[in-house]
Amino acid sequence: MKMKKKWLCVFFTLLLVLSQAWAVYGMEEEDDPDKTLAPYFFVEGADPDPDSFPLKETKVSSQINGVIADTYVTQTYTNEGKTPINAKYIFPASTKASVHGMTMQVGNRLITARIKEKEEAREEFEEAKSQGKSASLLEQQRPNVFSMDVANVMPNDTVVIQLHYTEMVVSTEGSYQFVFPTVTGPRYTSSPEDPGKDDNQWVSTPYLKEGKTPSGRYDIAVSLSTGVPVTDITCRSHSIKIDKSSASAARITLEDPEDFAGDRDFILDYKLTGQDVNCGLLLDQGEEENFFMLMIQPPKRYDPEDIPPREYIFLMDVSGSMYGFPLDTAKGLIKDLVTSLRDTDTFNLILFSGASSRMSPVSVPATAENIQRAVELIDRQEGGGGTEIAPALRDALAIPKTEGTSRSIITITDGYISGEKEIFGIISQNLADTDFFSFGIGDSVNRYLIDGIAKVGLGESFVVTDDKDALDTAKRFCTYIQAPLLTDIQVSYNGFEVYDVEPAALPTLFAQRPIVLFGKWRGEPGGSIQVTGRSGNRDYVQDIQVSQASIGSNPGISYLWARTMVENLTDYNTGLEEDDSIKKEVTQLGLKYSMMTPYTSFVAVMEEVRNPDGACRDVDQPLPLPQGVSDLSVGGGYTIGSEPGTMILVPAATAIIAGNILIRSRKKGGAKKQNHS
Repeated sequence: MKMKKKWLCVFFTLLLVLSQAWAVYGMEEEDDPDKTLAPYFFVEGADPDPDSFPLKETKVSSQINGVIADTYVTQTYTNEGKTPINAKYIFPASTKASVHGMTMQVGNRLITARIKEKEEAREEFEEAKSQGKSASLLEQQRPNVFSMDVANVMPNDTVVIQLHYTEMVVSTEGSYQFVFPTVTGPRYTSSPEDPGKDDNQWVSTPYLKEGKTPSGRYDIAVSLSTGVPVTDITCRSHSIKIDKSSASAARITLEDPEDFAGDRDFILDYKLTGQDVNCGLLLDQGEEENFFMLMIQPPKRYDPEDIPPREYIFLMDVSGSMYGFPLDTAKGLIKDLVTSLRDTDTFNLILFSGASSRMSPVSVPATAENIQRAVELIDRQEGGGGTEIAPALRDALAIPKTEGTSRSIITITDGYISGEKEIFGIISQNLADTDFFSFGIGDSVNRYLIDGIAKVGLGESFVVTDDKDALDTAKRFCTYIQAPLLTDIQVSYNGFEVYDVEPAALPTLFAQRPIVLFGKWRGEPGGSIQVTGRSGNRDYVQDIQVSQASIGSNPGISYLWARTMVENLTDYNTGLEEDDSIKKEVTQLGLKYSMMTPYTSFVAVMEEVRNPDGACRDVDQPLPLPQGVSDLSVGGGYTIGSEPGTMILVPAATAIIAGNILIRSRKKGGAKKQNHS
């Protein structure tokens, strides 16, 4: 009898362990409706004939003049196999980038890509592909995610694709930051109504196992020309070399390009001394249209005398992609955040993965006891499951509001989801008495989601790359929210005829960064621009004389204006699917300014037929996992989730049920033996 009990204990233990393993790792074989939309691990095939890693090199060259960065990205594809291939590569971009040029070089032939409506460009590419012509197609999947298709790359071929984009680099709290994203993290997709929807097909992307680096080489060079002395050049993500040709000019390169795995964003910080380059007005006088860019420094931060109490609801991502380093960093950050609250504040904590759970049904005072309770709850989290942000947001908004307080909802996540616009829609419908802040955790976060939460939610976004940043970032957040720099911002134009100004309305300014506006102007550049607002209890007024502005050829401004227009029309517009007029307007912007949009793409075709029989192998270039992201973010560990703190209940319940069945069957068997005896 004792042996039987021991055997049962062993059986239950094994069953429990196996159940948990199936829940986390064993989903690859399950008939999952999201399977076609899930990231997956790359498996090297036994057939060495097709080249599985056609992207051999990526070179980045960026020239930053003042506050405008002009960047060229060169991708080199080489087919070292014996079979012609069609290569596909998913890669990230800055959410602010205006992509306005592309070329394709095959051997000595250079083809300039043309911008076309998305469907037309895809049809032209597919036709060239079927005819055996070398061709390339650049499409936007998200404002910060692009896909490159290269057709009919012949054995021993080298195809070089070059992209050209422009973006702004502005200061925050006196420091400038240039970011070049290098890898797209695996995206979690909730069960969509249409799993085959083209909008999400890019999510099905192969990834290398954790820690494995791709074979492709990466190199980055940034040239600074600021007009005023540049200091404190640092790179938190990589080892760099700095060559300064003068006090206001520097060239930054990688210390050792061979060590750059392309698994984390390149983040360059620097400061300027003397007159701030962000102050002023730039005018671009073109043949058909004139553009302007206005940048105004906000006032210095005031010390508030009376800070009203606030309610803080923290949403903490504990999904599979957060396992390990990201979750450890998030734990440190949220501890710093809750311990920074004042005793007049209230707070709550919601943990989410595949489902969500609250610390308390209602928000509680920020007492030492409640803060300790939150810290203990945070410490118990390990990470696992999907990333269902939308239900967690709805749960936060359903919490009864504390009377007489302002509410802030703070989301802490890596942002690895594909349903960003659902999140923006929830936020945009709940702005009456709530503002939204976001913290991106990790080296390659989904900045489209992180920045979008703050933009739509009229708050601020932060990115924390390691635990060393957590405390400083938490302090900045508390400073921002307790003492906004400028509210009730208005801009008026006197004697200066402007139109198509973006943004049309300016939200509360929390951070010490310039106010930026783009627009068009006509007539003579004269008159003045006035910016007014409230800084604490004081009125703020700033006048700019247009006649004193720099005027000339500044073509980058037109691209930045067009990108800002597209951003406001599409990036965060949740009702776009039903609005054909917006689609038409965005398409026309893309075609007129030769710019990538959701509805325009670049296509390049080499007219020579190079692969007459059309036989080709399709190859999806595998991506490295972002640094610090575990294998749990891909495959089974990423396609299913359970409520935080309850992941063990399902396997435990299974073990108990199985045990009861086994015991009953043994009792019945014993009874039968007694009846027979």
